[in-house]
Amino acid sequence: MKSQKFSSARKKLLSDLLQRTLLESVRTKQALLSSSLTKNVLLASEKITESFRWGGKLILYGNGGSASDSLHIAGEFMGRFSHDIKRPSLPAVSLSGNPATLTAISNDFGYLYSFSRQLEGLASPGDIAFGISTTGNSPNVLEATKMARKKRIYTIGLTGGTGGKLKHLVDLCMCVPSDNTQRIQESHITLGHAICELVEEALYG
Repeated sequence: MKSQKFSSARKKLLSDLLQRTLLESVRTKQALLSSSLTKNVLLASEKITESFRWGGKLILYGNGGSASDSLHIAGEFMGRFSHDIKRPSLPAVSLSGNPATLTAISNDFGYLYSFSRQLEGLASPGDIAFGISTTGNSPNVLEATKMARKKRIYTIGLTGGTGGKLKHLVDLCMCVPSDNTQRIQESHITLGHAICELVEEALYG
């Protein structure tokens, strides 16, 4: 197939789009510096650190891009985040990671219970449930958070916009001040990385 080069007008249009995208991302991340959000990020890091110190684990869950974020954050804790820190593996698990379990539960009980059924079997006192949803209204994330509260474990939410229903269910909510799904997700992994770094520093210096 013969390749087709972009016209000058097309290149200009795409260049402008790229500039707008990058500026939106920068502005959204600048908004993360608000005192209320940074306070909650520090508190989330403190709670996770405390859980690890007392033998608890971090249980993360989310759909789509948020599923990828939950896997990414769990992987940073299980492996290591900072390249110059040698430390033990930290117990973090994503409920989005096992397709056999996810599809079995969804087939037998319904997708609404895809995370809550796992959390019911895995969660123990001292653990932390960490739900990720850009809108804060993902039904299965809400259902899992309800199960976490039923099991009396500490709950953290990572959301966007107004925080949705999740904001009112969790003990602590970190809400990215944006209504753009892409920008929220980009900020979510930034906050996830920040939490990993803070926890490692608190535990291992």
